[in-house]
Amino acid sequence: MTNTTDIPALKVAPLDQSTDNVTDNLVLSPVRKPLPAHQRAATSIEVKDCVLRYPLAGLNRGSIKSLMLAGFSKRPQTPSARFVDALRGINLSIKQGERVALLGHNGSGKSSLLQAMAGVYPLASGTIHVPGRIGTLFGLGQGFEDEATGRENIYYRGIAMGYPARLLAQHEQEIIDFCGLGDFIDLPIRTYSHGMFVRLAFAISTQFSPDVLLIDEIFGAGDATFRQRAHERMLNIVNKAGILVIATHDLGIIKSVCDRVVWLEKGRVIADGPTESVLPEYFETLLALVS
Repeated sequence: MTNTTDIPALKVAPLDQSTDNVTDNLVLSPVRKPLPAHQRAATSIEVKDCVLRYPLAGLNRGSIKSLMLAGFSKRPQTPSARFVDALRGINLSIKQGERVALLGHNGSGKSSLLQAMAGVYPLASGTIHVPGRIGTLFGLGQGFEDEATGRENIYYRGIAMGYPARLLAQHEQEIIDFCGLGDFIDLPIRTYSHGMFVRLAFAISTQFSPDVLLIDEIFGAGDATFRQRAHERMLNIVNKAGILVIATHDLGIIKSVCDRVVWLEKGRVIADGPTESVLPEYFETLLALVS
């Protein structure tokens, strides 16, 4: 029997708020190989007591009046760092094969939770464990070079995600065919529309069926044909015993792709359950706010 403790997994270290440089506390995981099928079945994303705080730019300086009066005070003025809570004690367990939509108003914590799962942001407290190889579709500029062509950026982006150039070369034409950019693939990506850019990024990020796919609200771009192919590819990833977590307001995606909805507000979980149960509750609340 294989010892699953040997599988490298993402661990996000708590943030020491006494430091001035928050990046000093960011622990990056090694490049991970996809999990074998027999190991995927026994693993899941585990989020325990997750608290994420963003440091605000600058210090709490107070009003002009308080600054003027401070000049006459003998009491030393001690600057204090300020933080805003993006996630407040989140607890989630997402099992293999689940297709989870993160739902909520702008600023509710959807994107913050996704990026915490990916290890982009360090935690103030709590832990997040994500098994296997992660594919992400947010921060679309990561790994891209504006002056390079779409074809060249297949390698830039793919290598940034941890894939070897030899593997990318073997799949280059499949990626080009999927994104459907035609001759534009050999033009600099600075000439691309947002929709073209999203299609290329999605094609690269999902080519190799990651164990976990994290997507942040990207499907406003692209024609109906591409959207259908993207839906089918996401379902194919999950059908291979992967996990999909997507933050979106697109009801079509939620209803056709996701079997579970996690409703977030102000960094807390308001509801978590089957799509057909949580969606009506969410819209009932929206209607009550409008009326």
